Amino acid sequence: MKKVLIIDTSVLCVWLRVPGMESCGPDEDQWDWDRVEKKIDDENQNHSIFVLPLATIIETGNHISRAKHNRRECGVVLADLMSKSADQKSPWAAFSDQAALWTSDKLKELANTWPDLAAQKLSLGDVTIKDVAEYYAQSGYEVEILTGDKGLKAYQPIAKAMVPRRRQKR
Repeated sequence: MKKVLIIDTSVLCVWLRVPGMESCGPDEDQWDWDRVEKKIDDENQNHSIFVLPLATIIETGNHISRAKHNRRECGVVLADLMSKSADQKSPWAAFSDQAALWTSDKLKELANTWPDLAAQKLSLGDVTIKDVAEYYAQSGYEVEILTGDKGLKAYQPIAKAMVPRRRQKR
């Protein structure tokens, strides 16, 4: 089963070395640049598909624009990842694959469900990242949300067990 790695803002900011965001996650599960780089390299070697949700792009861009320095340098790297996603340059999934999540029906569904999720302290960005993860899981992929946020990680879809096929007698 092909694996999809959904990259969250917290980890992307660490990977891009956004000033003031050099690590993420709780004390017992810290993500720093070395750990993120190793994870990205390992997943690339395993031919995983990388996905940048729209929320991750927007939130990361916001963090970059508010950084004390290196805004342009970080912006160039994020823009490069955005272009690779737009062009579906391996290992990046085409951003257009997420278009099904932004139809008017899906936006209305999000509008109807989000207030209850907001009451549970789940951000709108996290809800849309959860939706991206569910979209890929329903498409038959093994999905991992790469994040330092335990709350978001809890919404990672559980991989379905492979059911062995019986051989037909000839």
